[in-house]
Amino acid sequence: MSGARIAAIVLIVAGILGLAYGRFTYTKENHNTKLGPFELSIKDKETVNVPVWAGVGAIVAGVVLLVARRKESS
Repeated sequence: MSGARIAAIVLIVAGILGLAYGRFTYTKENHNTKLGPFELSIKDKETVNVPVWAGVGAIVAGVVLLVARRKESS
């Protein structure tokens, strides 16, 4: 399987997941402090919204890449 075909499949899957879920959340650790035997840390939850146009664009780009590779190999 060629690299372009794998990239096309990844784009299509990422686009479908972006449309299905719409956002994802991750935890980011900001500050760590040690005061003797105590350790303090602050963790923030960040949410990233995936726009609909980005999901559709990824799907379209993946399909175009697959079709272009088929025409090229024929």
